[in-house]
Amino acid sequence: MKRWLFPLFAIATAIGFAFTCWGVFVETPTDRALYYSQKIFYYHVSNAFMLFMAVGVTGVASIAFLRGRNPRWDDVALAGAEVAVMFGAVVLFTGSMWAKAAWDLWWTWENRLTMSLLLWLVLLGYVLVRRFGGPGSDRLAAALAVFGTVALPFIYVMVGKGDHHPQAGSDGNVATLDSTMRLTFWMSVLTFFAWMNLLIRTRLATVRAERRVRELRERAIDAGLFD
Repeated sequence: MKRWLFPLFAIATAIGFAFTCWGVFVETPTDRALYYSQKIFYYHVSNAFMLFMAVGVTGVASIAFLRGRNPRWDDVALAGAEVAVMFGAVVLFTGSMWAKAAWDLWWTWENRLTMSLLLWLVLLGYVLVRRFGGPGSDRLAAALAVFGTVALPFIYVMVGKGDHHPQAGSDGNVATLDSTMRLTFWMSVLTFFAWMNLLIRTRLATVRAERRVRELRERAIDAGLFD
């Protein structure tokens, strides 16, 4: 793993957060109806993008692991899943804050919201299986990751015309932003992209270190060094 990427992503994240906060709270206009609650958009949607990316990383790595049983892919999947759980929690929390401000309700069982919650529960299940599942949990968790990844395109398109949640695509909020808001929004996306990379790479380094420690311990036991 290229060590120079760690400080690069850390610096990019710090600078990005500084510029993003300035853009969100100073440069961009404030909605007259939602006032500062509208600013949640810049973080909620950016974190949703990172959730999708982290789940994609987990799913692809899990497929590679199931095909070749290479533990290095399993390490990538685990790191991606743990980061995806964090981003998913942020998405659900900020989405509820937005819903209360915009629609005067904390939650509604619409298709996209329900599927997003189920995806987060699948990811949480992945992490719990890996931690407490015992032998064979890596393959079971990989199957969960693939199942969660398959749900991504459905979450993106499952917005009905009568739903509270804004539409996606060419008619969605992102596509119709004005120039100032668009610049700040994409700066936020790039910032969280750097943050996601930093988190996954950091966690991956620790996961692989933990695997090496377990392997050394098993060799020591086999050699009779431990009782």
